[in-house]
Parts: sequence; C-alpha cells; structure tokens
Amino acid sequence: MKTNNAKAYAAHSSTTSLTFTPIQRREPGAHDVEMEILYCGVCHSDIHTARSEWGPAKYPCVPGHEIVGRVTRVGAGVTKFKVGDTSAVGCMVDSCRTCPSCQQGLENYCTNGATYTYNSLDGHLNTHTLGGYSSSIVVDEAFVLRVPAGLDLASAAPLLCAGITTYSPLRHWKVGPGMKVGIVGLGGLGHMGVKFARAFGAHVVLFTTSPKKVADGLKLGANEVVVSTDAEAMKQHRSSFDFILDCVSAQHDINAYLQLIKLNGTLTLVGAPEHPLPVSAFSLLGQRRSFAGSGIGSIAETQEMLDFCAEHGITSEIEMIRMDQINEAWERMIKQDVHYRFVIDMATLQE
Repeated sequence: MKTNNAKAYAAHSSTTSLTFTPIQRREPGAHDVEMEILYCGVCHSDIHTARSEWGPAKYPCVPGHEIVGRVTRVGAGVTKFKVGDTSAVGCMVDSCRTCPSCQQGLENYCTNGATYTYNSLDGHLNTHTLGGYSSSIVVDEAFVLRVPAGLDLASAAPLLCAGITTYSPLRHWKVGPGMKVGIVGLGGLGHMGVKFARAFGAHVVLFTTSPKKVADGLKLGANEVVVSTDAEAMKQHRSSFDFILDCVSAQHDINAYLQLIKLNGTLTLVGAPEHPLPVSAFSLLGQRRSFAGSGIGSIAETQEMLDFCAEHGITSEIEMIRMDQINEAWERMIKQDVHYRFVIDMATLQE
C-alpha cells in the first residue's frame, strides 16, 4: 500500500518523553478521508496508554483521539465529505461492523474489538494505529464526524472524547428535568458532565475534593458544590440521587458515592482508575442501587452530541499549548494543574 510522510510526536518507551517522529500515513482509499489536523485535545488516556499503565503499549506510540481538522483529500467513493470541510475524529477509526453491537450502531461496544485511533491493530498497514499528535490522519468516512458551524474548533476538540464520554451515559440513563444528578470530579470529564447535565435540565450537584474548585463548579453550571472530604456535607445527601456520574480516574472510595444513590438509582463510572475499586455489597443491596460503566459513544451519538453542543453553545474549557509543550502539559495533568483540558495547536508541530 502506498504511504505518505507525516509529522508527529511519539513516545518510544513507557519511560521516555515524547519527541518529534516522522510517521507514515496510508494513501486515501476509495472510502477514506484525509485530514490536516488543526487541533488535538490531550486526554489522560494518552498518558495511561503511552506509559503502559493500562497494559503494554505499542511503540512508537502517537497518542491523541480528540481531533479536529480540515479535509484535504477524499476517496472516489466518499459521499459525506468534500475537500475543505471541517471534520473530526474521536476515539475510534474502525470496528468489525458485523457483530450485534456494530449492527445496532454501537461500534464503541464492538464485541470483536473496535479499532481505536491509537495503539490498535491497523489492518491497512499491518502495524498499529497512530493518533492525533500528528500533522494528518486518514480515516474511513464512516468514522469521520462533521463539525457544525459555530463551534470554536479548538474548544470543540475535547468533545470527541471528554464530551461524548459524559454525554452518552447521561443520555442513556435519561437524565432530565426533575432529576437530582451528581458529577464526581471537576476535571476534563467532570466539567463536561456538569455542562451537559445542566443543559439536560437536571439539578446538578458537583462533588470535588478541592475547595478551590467550588466557584468554578458553580460558574460551569452546578446548582450545588459539595467538598467530598466534608463528612457532614456528604451525609446530608445520603440516598437522594437519581443518578451519579463518576468521572475520577484516581483511586477513591466508590462506596461513599454509592451511599448517596436513592432507591433504584444508578452510579455510572466513566473515569478509569488504574487499580480496581473495592465495592461493598451493602452499598448496593439496601436501596437496590446499580453500579454501571459506560465507554465513549457510537459514531451516530457522537455526531448527535456535536450538533447538541452547537445548538446550545457548549464547548470545553481549554488551555492552548504548542506541540513542544506536550511533555510539560502531561506532568501538569498528572498534578491536576489544568482547567480543564489542554489542546494542542497543531500548526506549531515542528521538527
């Protein structure tokens, strides 16, 4: 298969910094869209993957799955996009398309394993996929998204992961007016959870360990903010929530939040702690509570989310960085020193 050179930043081991690395992208096939990448959000998953914290990574590892760009070429069979269109790519670039999940339009739950934007088997080039910390990408049009007019492109980039990861469970569990909804953690995921839950009409309570984030939580749309280290404040909310979305990727006491769920309510985990979270049976049994998980969203749902964001003026709170600031940005993310998502201006990608 013919390939083209592209510029990228890659990790070459679990312990080394990201460095400039030339990579190969395939020539667009009949149903492919080639994009110049304009902006790429920085997700904590990038760090977990590149540092082999979720299992051995494939190197060189080029992270990035919050991609907004401009179409530069399309294959002869492409019908949804044309050169010059503003487009986007999220966490997936393919799936088996034949399993029951894919047949239902739920490619994110592909039982044969979706092809993720980076660190997955690339069936086209017989290697592994390389993500959005790069100058360009080639993706089948079925996994390319349209960015609606009116969205700020840089601030829209994190919607492709942080946005859909929080939008999907809130939609699935039918969050809406009259419901009391908790959001645990005010980070890249949590701040989007607050915005969506409020936009859906719920009474939103943000839980944070940081008193410094109370004002931000209220500004972003929370009706109430609870500092979770305050035992008395937590006790006041016991057995009162219809739904809680847990957005924390660090180790924490999940039982403290399960006890806040009312009869038949649900706590859904979208954060991905490195180690298992111990769950007490009694946190679930007494009120017939459910503890669930949710993973990103389908392509159709991601497009729905982007359209909803354009209609309601919702984007991520971002800090723009140059490509050569990525290693510093990763260290700041680990220290939770970001409000609330880094986005790389890919025009700064230089050797």
